[in-house]
Amino acid sequence: MFSSKKRLDRAYKNAKVIEFNDDSKFILFSDCHRGDNSFADDFANNRNIYYHALKYYYTEGFTYCELGDGDELWENLSFNSIFNAHKNVYLLMKLFHTAGRLHMIWGNHDMVYRDANYVKEHLSTYFEPKTGEDVSLFKNITYHEGLVLKHKKTQQEVFLTHGHQADWWNYTFWKWSRFMVRILWKPLNLMGVADPTSPAKNYKELIKVERRTKKWIADHNNLLTIVGHTHRPRFPEPGDISFFNDGSCVHPRSITGIEIENSSISLIKWQISTKEDGTLQIVRTLLEGPRKLEDYKTD
Repeated sequence: MFSSKKRLDRAYKNAKVIEFNDDSKFILFSDCHRGDNSFADDFANNRNIYYHALKYYYTEGFTYCELGDGDELWENLSFNSIFNAHKNVYLLMKLFHTAGRLHMIWGNHDMVYRDANYVKEHLSTYFEPKTGEDVSLFKNITYHEGLVLKHKKTQQEVFLTHGHQADWWNYTFWKWSRFMVRILWKPLNLMGVADPTSPAKNYKELIKVERRTKKWIADHNNLLTIVGHTHRPRFPEPGDISFFNDGSCVHPRSITGIEIENSSISLIKWQISTKEDGTLQIVRTLLEGPRKLEDYKTD
C-alpha cells in the first residue's frame, strides 16, 4: 500500500517554491468547508468572521495561502452552488488572486481541484446575472498538493500541505468517502451524528494522523511543516518536532489560522466579542507566538 511517507515525500518534492524575506507577510487558513448555506454548511456560521479577517489581511498586504478543504465538494455536487452562497467571499479572494497574493492547496474534500482541467472549467469564470455575461474569477489559477516557503537569506524552508497524506482512508479512498458523506453522513449530520471516518470528529484517527506526520517531519531533519485536516491547532515549542496546524474556519463561533510576519510565526484566532455597551465586534486574538522561524531551524 502506498504509505503516508511516500505521499508526503511526493507532495514535498513536487511543491511549488515561494521565496520570501523578512518583509513578507502570509496568512494561512484551511478547512473552511465553504458550502451552499444550507443547514449542513458549517462555514455559514463563521462567514462574517472569515470575511472580516480576510479583508483585514488583504488591506494589510498579506499573501493568502489556503491549505486545503476550502470548498466543501463532498456534501455539494458543484462549485456553482457554493459560489452563489458565498459570492462576497470569492470576490474578495479574487482580489488576492489578481494581486498575485493567492496560493491554493487541495485537500481531501476538494481533491477534484488536483485536475487542472476541472479547475479551469469551474473556477475561471462565473455568471453575472446583472449583465448576463461570464466574468473572470480565478483565471489561470493552479491548485497544488504542497507549497514550500523558502527564505531568501537563511534558505530555511516552511512546508505547507493539507495533511491528509497521513490519512490513508481519506487520501486513497477519497471517492468512496465522498460517496458515503453525500449519501449517509450529510443527512445524519443534520441530525447531529458525526462522521467517524473524519479525524476532525474521531480522536483516535486524529492521533494516528498526527503521529504519522510527526514521524515524517522528524525523518526530514525536523522540517517546519504546517498542515490542516484534523482541525486541531498545533503550535510546538522550539526544540520539539516542528509540527504546526492552523486549525480550521469551522470552530464554534471562531476561526483559527497561522500568520508569518517579520520571519516569525504566530497562531491566531478571530472571534466575535461583546463590548461593554452590548454591541458586537470581530476581534483578533493572539493564541501562540510570535516565534522566530529560525528558532525551529535544524542544522
